[in-house]
Amino acid sequence: MPPEGDLDRIEQFFHGHGAEVFHEISPLAGIPLAQLLSARGYRPVEFSSVMYRPISPEHDASRPPDPHVAVRAIGPEEGGLWAEVSAQGWGETPEVTEFLLDLGKVCAQREDGLSLLAEIGGEPVAAGALCFHGGVALFAGACTVPQARRQGAQQALLDDRLRRAAERGCDIAMMCAEPGSASQRNAERHAFRIAYTRTKWGLHRPTGS
Repeated sequence: MPPEGDLDRIEQFFHGHGAEVFHEISPLAGIPLAQLLSARGYRPVEFSSVMYRPISPEHDASRPPDPHVAVRAIGPEEGGLWAEVSAQGWGETPEVTEFLLDLGKVCAQREDGLSLLAEIGGEPVAAGALCFHGGVALFAGACTVPQARRQGAQQALLDDRLRRAAERGCDIAMMCAEPGSASQRNAERHAFRIAYTRTKWGLHRPTGS
């Protein structure tokens, strides 16, 4: 468990940059850490299932693409388009809209991964991201605009990212999903399994108190 002095320095860093303070905690950290955060004015604000699966180069690299849904990496000038599709797809959580629109300004220039669009009939209907670190492929940000859901876009994004990760030589794929959500069920159909449930804690006491 971190000393309280370390938490003081972390909080000062975030406050100094005008940012909210969050910690993402695994249950493996134990009850004492949760009790410490609670005593310091934190409260749980998000739960997510952290999921993983091994990548099979022989199987995943040969996944056939869906003929109905085309998935592609965005071009250098398409960061804004990716952000707009993402913002529509995450419309049920408007608190992330501004973040996604800002992220779109830089997502096309990332060197550690790809930003992807899924298209049906040439129209972008879903977005997602793929990041690499060592042998790990992180699947992130997948969403579909409301009017195009239940047409295979999420499955196409998963298949495409598994194929790209296998071609890259990654060993493990990981992603996060809301517990019990359609995203989690879709991932489980692709052989993802839950490693642990992550809790995000947000600081809700006034700065400097």
